Amino acid sequence: MRVLVVGAGGREHAIVRALQRSPQAPEVLAAPGNPGIAKDATTFDVGVEDIGALANLVEHEGVDLTVVGPEAPLVAGLTDELQTRGRAVFGPSRAAARLEGSKAFAKDVMAAAAVPTAAWTPVDDVDAGMAAIERYPVVLKFDGLAAGKGVVIAEDEPSAHVALHDFLVEQRFGPGSVVVEEHLVGEELSLLALCDGESAVVMAPAQDYKRIFDGDEGPNTGGMGSYSPVAGVDAGLVEQIARTVHQPVVDELRHRGTPFHGILYAGLMLTADGPRVLEFNVRFGDPETQAVLPRLRTDLVDLLERAATPAGLRGAELEWDDRWAVTVVLASAGYPASSSSGDVIEGLENVPREVEVTHAGTALTPGGAIVTAGGRVLSVTGLGSGPAAARDAAYAAADLITYEGRQLRRDIALRAVERSG
Repeated sequence: MRVLVVGAGGREHAIVRALQRSPQAPEVLAAPGNPGIAKDATTFDVGVEDIGALANLVEHEGVDLTVVGPEAPLVAGLTDELQTRGRAVFGPSRAAARLEGSKAFAKDVMAAAAVPTAAWTPVDDVDAGMAAIERYPVVLKFDGLAAGKGVVIAEDEPSAHVALHDFLVEQRFGPGSVVVEEHLVGEELSLLALCDGESAVVMAPAQDYKRIFDGDEGPNTGGMGSYSPVAGVDAGLVEQIARTVHQPVVDELRHRGTPFHGILYAGLMLTADGPRVLEFNVRFGDPETQAVLPRLRTDLVDLLERAATPAGLRGAELEWDDRWAVTVVLASAGYPASSSSGDVIEGLENVPREVEVTHAGTALTPGGAIVTAGGRVLSVTGLGSGPAAARDAAYAAADLITYEGRQLRRDIALRAVERSG
């Protein structure tokens, strides 16, 4: 079986590794991949948003299943193009991918499906945005795709005005509107579900760290680390969330004639009043995937193929490694405001085999050196009998890797360790 993974980040590298653990021993391809992925799969230099070229590649290489990693090609309609050509693909259609492509659309779906979420108001200009704010802090979200950086928690009126001006006047992420949202208080949780258009099968819970600095200080990033499982999130709570969040959304989209096949990622806040949805993504999370997939013991190839075809996921049961996984992201100098490229990465060969290092923003020089080539450079995932052991393994390995301007948080999964102690 030939499986193509579309993407070039740490998430895609983790997917490649998980596919290779399948007892079906698939031949794994990737487009465009990165230097780390190239060591594990055959790569092709095709951009993730070149829909026609990707579809042609699938046909030319006789790909049996395409797994789409990032959101941009999903929103651009890659799934639709491949299905038109009669090819199996894991990932939602363009219409269903609007759950991530438009915050306002996602809110409309949640309202129709009675999914618990924060109160919100859509606005198109700065004055309307300021008028919609009832109290501070307030959450301001760019309506479209923003690579995980289109959310601002404004603590006061001046910061809210700056953010609205940035989104709506400066158009930092292009033309679009903004969702003004109630600020929820609690603990964040990421819960992903495999969906086949009719049912949702939830995966192991994870927790993500969005801010660049320890203690959740500084600006938002695409994610600086994660861990799985999550203390206090038991099977009962997971089932409650699946029943009140994932399944109603799958049902609503099916009723609208746009069935959802792929990963439905719910970013949640566990509030005093129960779980509330912060956002939906329509693909594997990054870096949650790096912490969740190493724990998966069920055949990922089988699961993705069933979700993408009429076979469906009915009766599917997921098995998980009892060990904890902690993922630490290594970022480049200047991230998230900017990123540094060309800094030589050293020490990768010293990382123990039992620790999984996935590449994201890396490149290969003509001389064979691995260098930085983006904001988030590498993810380092350690496994252990508990959060402390997994955390120790991840940080010990991370500290073996060096490059100029390296950034990492030192508090990933620290709360889990403290609670378990």
